[in-house]
Amino acid sequence: MIFTNSKNSNFKAQFQELLGRGKMDIDNVSSIVGSIINEIKRDKNKALFEHISKFDNWIPKNDKDLKISTESMSKAYDNLDAKLKSALHLSYDRIKVYHEKQKPKSWFDDEPNGTILGQRVTAVDSAGLYIPGGKAAYPSSLLMNVIPAQVAGVENIVVCTPTPDNEPNELLLAACHLCGVAQVYKVGGASAIAAMAYGTENIPKVDVITGPGNIFVATAKKMVFGDVNIDMIAGPSEIGILADDSANANHLAIDLLSQAEHDEMASSILITPSQKLADEVKVELENWLVKLPRQEIARKSIEERGAIIVTDTMQEAIDLMNDIAPEHLEIATLSPFELLPLIKHAGAIFLGHYTPEAIGDYVAGPNHTLPTGGTAKFYSPLGVENFMKKTSIISFSKKGINEIGEECALIASTEGLTAHEQSVRVRLS
Repeated sequence: MIFTNSKNSNFKAQFQELLGRGKMDIDNVSSIVGSIINEIKRDKNKALFEHISKFDNWIPKNDKDLKISTESMSKAYDNLDAKLKSALHLSYDRIKVYHEKQKPKSWFDDEPNGTILGQRVTAVDSAGLYIPGGKAAYPSSLLMNVIPAQVAGVENIVVCTPTPDNEPNELLLAACHLCGVAQVYKVGGASAIAAMAYGTENIPKVDVITGPGNIFVATAKKMVFGDVNIDMIAGPSEIGILADDSANANHLAIDLLSQAEHDEMASSILITPSQKLADEVKVELENWLVKLPRQEIARKSIEERGAIIVTDTMQEAIDLMNDIAPEHLEIATLSPFELLPLIKHAGAIFLGHYTPEAIGDYVAGPNHTLPTGGTAKFYSPLGVENFMKKTSIISFSKKGINEIGEECALIASTEGLTAHEQSVRVRLS
């Protein structure tokens, strides 16, 4: 772990290391992923069968064996513990309510001369959702991807998830039933991204692909972008925390570990002007680590990619955090809303001592599919707009084109596009 003060002579080098936390070595896997994509494009399900045998340790009997039946989803839902079922419904309802407020509206503007300008917003026809299912399965990720697509009005939703040893995760199946998803395929990794991007005998080609995944999934999404749209190229999970003396060190330590337990590549960073708090959090981290079932993963993440930085002022802490642009940002201070206007870059912001990042992962409502590795400087959280597209609407009356047609023709003529110019002039009085 980097435990440092911003006044240290080697701090700039240490901080640059943090800024590079999300860099994935995509170049090293690009040739592998490119081969997988080309095999799927050429051989379709035949290639899928080979990849599933190689990576997931089972061989589909036929094309139909790739698909998970709605009956098995229904059964998994029925077998859910009552309290867990209620919790999933609470999550579903809150996520849906939040995303319904995001839905963009079509609009039209009438000018006095009869010209009508506007924008029509419509859903894409189909969406492919990738849900991880290797080391762990995340039903919450299913809800976070399916619900905004449904709110947008996408008619054809396809889900792909890896099923090692042909054993689908029962909780994930139950979540599929809750969301009313009918097309779920037992395909993972770059193979799944290629199958959804280009289609196979029974997996339909989609218009947009969303969802998190490992470096092979991220690389595949980057390579198919342009043939389909994607949400973002996300790397390992991360959390940044800004805190002052009012914060509870025990709380902050477990919040840092809530991301570290995801995977060894996750980053957990605390920046504070309080040396006392920094020292206490460092102690509490070890106290918590020995209690975690995923201690080995969390410890490696904290040791190799964790950081506690002490600054002179809170403003300096904020400036550093804006450079980091974390996926999740907790503001654990006495007056967190006073700092909110100063935050320029973060995927999601959690304000106050009683707002742990985990509440946003499951039941708060906003989407937990967020930009990582500093890409919050230009990417947004997954939302309804990822599943929608805008179309410009233009209608000119005779009076309208007479008013500004001459200027249009002049610009076209200047660009040397005679047909453009004349297509306007022939309509002028």
